[in-house]
Amino acid sequence: MVKNYIEVAPIYQSLYLLWKPGSEEVIMETEAKVKEPEALCENVGKGDAELSETVYQTDNAGESSSTQEPAVSNGDDSDEGKEMVDLKIIWNKNKYDLKIPLDGTGAKLKERIHSLTGLPPAMQKVMYKGLLPEDKTLREIKVTNGAKIMVVGSTINDVLAVNTPKEVIQQEVKAEENKKEPLCRQKQHRKVLDKGKPDDIMPSLKGTKERLPTVPLAGMYNKSGGKVRLTFKLEQDQLWIGTKERTEKIPMGSIKHVVTEPIEGHEDYHMMAFQLGPTEASQYWIYWVPIQFVDAIKDTVLGKWQYF
Repeated sequence: MVKNYIEVAPIYQSLYLLWKPGSEEVIMETEAKVKEPEALCENVGKGDAELSETVYQTDNAGESSSTQEPAVSNGDDSDEGKEMVDLKIIWNKNKYDLKIPLDGTGAKLKERIHSLTGLPPAMQKVMYKGLLPEDKTLREIKVTNGAKIMVVGSTINDVLAVNTPKEVIQQEVKAEENKKEPLCRQKQHRKVLDKGKPDDIMPSLKGTKERLPTVPLAGMYNKSGGKVRLTFKLEQDQLWIGTKERTEKIPMGSIKHVVTEPIEGHEDYHMMAFQLGPTEASQYWIYWVPIQFVDAIKDTVLGKWQYF
């Protein structure tokens, strides 16, 4: 029996050595002392568990901190460090404030207008001292801080809702023009052209294209041979045709077509008609329009946005 105690564990070996026959008190005391290390082991185990739990929580906290999403900036990082210009966009009687880089192009401005108004760039007619070129920067066309940018255009649904689109009318008018002799040879125009070039007409610049001037185009003739001037009121989207007697204020949206043709012998000047109704009878003729402004007038009145 003594051999078994010694082989099983050193604790029981100590127990045997302390035990004497008839001494149960010593055995109970020794058993109580043996249990104390067990309690200590339990406490140590509990401490390790608490330490592990603390480490786990710390690791989780670190992981949470490391995976926390960075703050989102409301600014446009791509515009940082660029010289900006504040613009007032006016479309459909609504006004929008827009800040854009001064070195941005007209095409970029159209994209920003699209984001503000929902009007696609192809449907926009953007005007600042005439039709805004898409390939030039705002700095190049001298856009200033606080400038008003006029936008004219309709959504696709609005255009499709029109019973007689301008594009169809223009094609019909063009087909009719091709069947006729040159306009400047027709009798109704010759009586005006035979008067000769007006003395106070604006000089022409052949081979160049310019934006609309900031002053009215004056010194031209109308069909009756009287002096006429053109004023483009972009903020009202109107064309003012002024004579000595009165001034006609015509909404640009009501002009169906623009007819132009060089004057024979004076190809640096054009004769031009604004068609105000569905037929040629509604054409308002103007003579001796300087060639450098012809395209700007057509684009401003009709707008490139129509051709889609």
